[in-house]
Amino acid sequence: MRSLHHCPAPAKLNLFLHVTGRRADGYHLLQSVFQLIDRADTLHFDLRDDEQIVRTNDVPGVPEEQDLIVRALRLLQAEYARRHGGLPPGIEVRVEKILPMGGGLGGGSSDAATALMAANHLWQAGLAQQELMILALPLGADIPFFLFGETAFAEGIGEALQAVRGPDCWYVVLEPGVSVPTPAIFSAPDLTRDTEPVIIADFSSSYAESGSRIGFGKNDLQDVAERLFPPVREAVEWLGSYGDARMTGSGACVFCAFSSERDADLVLARVPGKWKAWKAHSLGSHPMKSLLQNQAVME
Repeated sequence: MRSLHHCPAPAKLNLFLHVTGRRADGYHLLQSVFQLIDRADTLHFDLRDDEQIVRTNDVPGVPEEQDLIVRALRLLQAEYARRHGGLPPGIEVRVEKILPMGGGLGGGSSDAATALMAANHLWQAGLAQQELMILALPLGADIPFFLFGETAFAEGIGEALQAVRGPDCWYVVLEPGVSVPTPAIFSAPDLTRDTEPVIIADFSSSYAESGSRIGFGKNDLQDVAERLFPPVREAVEWLGSYGDARMTGSGACVFCAFSSERDADLVLARVPGKWKAWKAHSLGSHPMKSLLQNQAVME
């Protein structure tokens, strides 16, 4: 196989996000539930006749050398060489980008995870899921979740993952029109850093009681983001009139869960024109899993 096209890189939502402490090295200790949704970037991969990793299209605001996709592929290429004694063929990657940067949806990390899954298949590199997760962690704490590929209760810096049942629901997501830099949120002196830790059962029992309308916990980063970026606060307030609206990740996107697509559509129809808004359904597993399984059968 020389190519793998139409590879999805889905977004994630943080159904809650608590900051429970801080490590000696400055990293914050978190607890969250990561939920995949069916809004996704799309990536296309083609093997080359040389050993170069090349992104073939421009991604505004992301130079090729800084792109997590390129860095992840080079990391896997080096690991392949270590295991097999030589470099695999290079790869060209084209990115259809729809997930906003600085939106808290994990778009860059998801792109990198999809690239690792695709290249691992194209190169027949043979890395297991857990090996890919360990390899990718230095590039970003969210990448292991996308490689994990299912709804997850996350702890540590986001890398300690346990599968958990999530809601089957629709989400309305607002893009407030600002890009929130994660370091600005985590470095804020007024950030809550001592939320009492919870256990999976706390989340699961809340879900059982409320069905698809999850209202467990909160996002500890939201107050800081609302203070620094007023459009985030405005979006939370507007969407909050229809349910339990909250920010995902370190921002800026804001979401609210609905039990039916019809309910989501009714809210979408009322969104002021100044915001970009869309709906998405929750996913139980990463769509790359079925794509690669189908490819394996075809081969």
